Amino acid sequence: MPHKETSYLTVWDDTVTGKDLIIALAISTPLTLGGFIYTPWSAPMPLIVGLCGALLGFAINAIVLRPKRRLDIEKEA
Repeated sequence: MPHKETSYLTVWDDTVTGKDLIIALAISTPLTLGGFIYTPWSAPMPLIVGLCGALLGFAINAIVLRPKRRLDIEKEA
């Protein structure tokens, strides 16, 4: 079976695949913007609910998607 080459992206000193990045954005964006835009209360509650949505999105992404780190081990000279 041929080995499939996967291309990686470096985002904020972390290595991810493009697919994982799109999934993370698809999870975080609706939670953050949905919390901010659809909050029925007046200021500052939309900001607080939007930030809570961002934290919830971060927690879901941290559980669902694992980082794709490359570890290079070098012997001491």
